[in-house]
Amino acid sequence: MSGTAAPVRTILFLCSGNYYRSRFAEIVFNIRARAAGIDWVASSAGLLPADLLAELDPISPSVLERVRVLGIALEGRPRSPRAVSRQDFEAAHRIVALKEAEHRPLMRRHFPDWEDRIVYWTVHDVDVSPPNETLPLLERAVDELVEELRKG
Repeated sequence: MSGTAAPVRTILFLCSGNYYRSRFAEIVFNIRARAAGIDWVASSAGLLPADLLAELDPISPSVLERVRVLGIALEGRPRSPRAVSRQDFEAAHRIVALKEAEHRPLMRRHFPDWEDRIVYWTVHDVDVSPPNETLPLLERAVDELVEELRKG
């Protein structure tokens, strides 16, 4: 045996602004994947143009509160939201967009060659469902994904 570790695979979570849903999914996935002992790491990005994302605060206060309730300690200050790039798609082993009705049209417009190569969930934004409902549902979806990946 050479003793080399298995390569880490990546999952990319997408939402519109990379401020709320995808950021929460990234944080929870990384904690749960580490606890499950799987060689996966998550990143996240937004489908809106970078100039629109630059106007947002670094991360939703609702995400920070839910993370605190879960007992997850964030390392350092949260980064600013970032726009997805073609390189993000090419580097990811799996891609999840958090709401098909919202994100498929953005994929079709900006990244049409990737539109049908990603998995779409149905996780509503705050205009449809409040954070105290959405974040626990998203947490369960991430837990199911981690379990699926753990089983191989």
